[in-house]
Amino acid sequence: MTIPRLDAPSARAPEPHLVDLPIRRYRCQWLDLGGAVSEAEHALPALPLLDAAHGGFARGTLIETPRGPVAIEDLLPGDTVLTAGQGALPVLWIGSATLSPDADAGTALTRIMADAFGIGRPFADLMMGPGGRLMARPRSLRARLGAERVLTPAHALADGMTAFRLVPRQPVTLYHLALRRHAAITVNGIETESFHPGVGFERALDGATLRLVMSAFPHLAAPQDFGPLARMRLPLDAPELADLV
Repeated sequence: MTIPRLDAPSARAPEPHLVDLPIRRYRCQWLDLGGAVSEAEHALPALPLLDAAHGGFARGTLIETPRGPVAIEDLLPGDTVLTAGQGALPVLWIGSATLSPDADAGTALTRIMADAFGIGRPFADLMMGPGGRLMARPRSLRARLGAERVLTPAHALADGMTAFRLVPRQPVTLYHLALRRHAAITVNGIETESFHPGVGFERALDGATLRLVMSAFPHLAAPQDFGPLARMRLPLDAPELADLV
């Protein structure tokens, strides 16, 4: 099945000067070529792509695995998680970052209330970061999507009743994970996705910025190693402008 590239960059946009961006500490664990778990911390400019890569969901989020729900902070590279349609896949990379109220006052999180999409979906409140998407049918696109669901940015689902945008008043640690290939996974009883930067993301970055971004993924040699997208999804920055044709 060919997945429409809804979030692929259509044109190269100029990157902000890296020196103008705050520095954030991004942590990661990954499986090296010998199958051992390695870890590192990188002090990098707080690019939106890096924030998304390390900010899918908050500490305490329960990931569905073959042995039952496991908190994201308790997973390790090499553990397997259940996916929709691809069976159990191993975790290759886990990224995390901590947002502080003072330094990150402009970074909003999204709280999805329990049962927002039906009984048990999710089964507990779910806090999602700037890189979080959920399988949903956005109201503004229902005429075009019909009954089809797509991976939708969590912040685009905020309606003030079942989902809220909020700015943390205390430090919040966020996580994301990458599998052998992109897949839909289940967290707190609802479908989200493993991390993928988007097919062709490198075309929107200059060489220096691309090298910085790839340094956060020591398990990969090249951007193409992220592979194809498994599901249709909407861009994080402007989901209402997606070309669904």
